Amino acid sequence: MTTEKKLTPAVWVASVAGIGYFPFAPGTVGSAVGIAIVAALDGMPVTNKGRNTLLVLAAALIFIVGVWAAGQSEKFFGRTDPGHVVIDEVVGQMVTFLLVPHASWKLLLAGFGLFRVFDVTKPFPVSRAERLPGGWGIMVDDVFAGVYAMLALALLGYIVR
Repeated sequence: MTTEKKLTPAVWVASVAGIGYFPFAPGTVGSAVGIAIVAALDGMPVTNKGRNTLLVLAAALIFIVGVWAAGQSEKFFGRTDPGHVVIDEVVGQMVTFLLVPHASWKLLLAGFGLFRVFDVTKPFPVSRAERLPGGWGIMVDDVFAGVYAMLALALLGYIVR
């Protein structure tokens, strides 16, 4: 008799269709999904304003679904912020590019690196946001890391010009 639990739809969503089960650096792989979404939006035949609107809407939708899915995943695994949950990295990475009208591959790479640094080091208030209950703590800390990365990327763009 097996005691293994069957994965729920919420866990599947929180792990971004199983990407969170990648054998090493699942958070980094989840961030790459966020980069892919941004790149796909940049490839759409819309104005910069239209692209940013789509990015905000997509990030908001994924955030809302992520709060639910991440919270359910905590219950499923019986611990806070389970490592298989990577939907938070997807949203945080998307937030990184909210001030960028069009992300070239160089900007995508820089934003990816900046987000990973802020997500891993968790400067204040990123670290504080993790204390929020359930899926909120899982999702909000990555949104804050994305805001830090967004501001750093904007500053970098200003300096390099």
